[in-house]
Amino acid sequence: MSVAMLTVSEDEADIRLDRYFRRHYPHLTQGALQKLCRTGQIRVDGKRVEASTRLTPGQSVRVPPIPVAAGPARDAPKTLDPRLAREIQGMVVYSDKQLIVLNKPSGLATQGGPGITHHVDMMLDGLREGDDPRPRLVHRIDRDTSGLLLLARTPGVAAKLAALFRGRDVKKTYWAVVVGRPDPLSGEIDQPLARLGAGPGSITVPAQRDDEDAQFARTEYEVLDSAGKKFSWLGLSPLTGRTHQLRVHCESIGTPILGDPKYGAEKAHADGFTDRLHLHARSLVLPHPAGGWLEVSAELPPHMRETFRALGFTAGSTPAPRRR
Repeated sequence: MSVAMLTVSEDEADIRLDRYFRRHYPHLTQGALQKLCRTGQIRVDGKRVEASTRLTPGQSVRVPPIPVAAGPARDAPKTLDPRLAREIQGMVVYSDKQLIVLNKPSGLATQGGPGITHHVDMMLDGLREGDDPRPRLVHRIDRDTSGLLLLARTPGVAAKLAALFRGRDVKKTYWAVVVGRPDPLSGEIDQPLARLGAGPGSITVPAQRDDEDAQFARTEYEVLDSAGKKFSWLGLSPLTGRTHQLRVHCESIGTPILGDPKYGAEKAHADGFTDRLHLHARSLVLPHPAGGWLEVSAELPPHMRETFRALGFTAGSTPAPRRR
């Protein structure tokens, strides 16, 4: 074993030193890393550092001899059923060297959980290219919600995109068919929310502002079309990212989303329409990690197209992805 000198890549910009080592030497414990920093065995550009030091591209990291068991782990591709690979590849609406955007179908979970054996996360090896890292989920959408789901091709890009979502730099637009017609026809829903219970049985409910568990939640909405006062097509833009926010906010103004299995009770179900959630992540506009902006839109799922036809709503063509 000998001293190694590693160069921080562009993909690892602003990463903490301890996370950098966790990525390259996953078996090295936090305590061992801190000791190596404290004794000066790990250095960056020849200087002593702490585990919390943030790195910049081009810096040189001195790595002392580390036992083989703690050496870099190769993220080897897994063998994926060809049917699953075709399934995930068929969802891709945009792809480049930094990220992938999927149009997730309604009914497919983003990740696994109790009783969930078929989900997006299990299929991500079907999107990797050669020996590149396995793509990573950046955010999630509900199992019953269809539409755009963003993936990062590398851990560094994943960190950048996750920061954009936390900083509200991503503009998300959802389309929904709701029962009833909001009054006024556009506005902002400023309704705090709280979670009751835990696990699959938990629910989100409106909360008073002074409730101990209340979370600030805001959604912009606009009626794009309506069938009298019975049904409306809404454009929804969440300004915060609470669990089930759009579903509870629509219910809170008296217009639950059509087919919602969890919120809206009987009012959310209507004879003659498929009993599936009519909520679709239609578009994303975000700063691209490589510079500029990316705009992506997703086609409606079959059950929502059918409902649009029945109600006379015209969605028009879906614009192609655009980098600008």
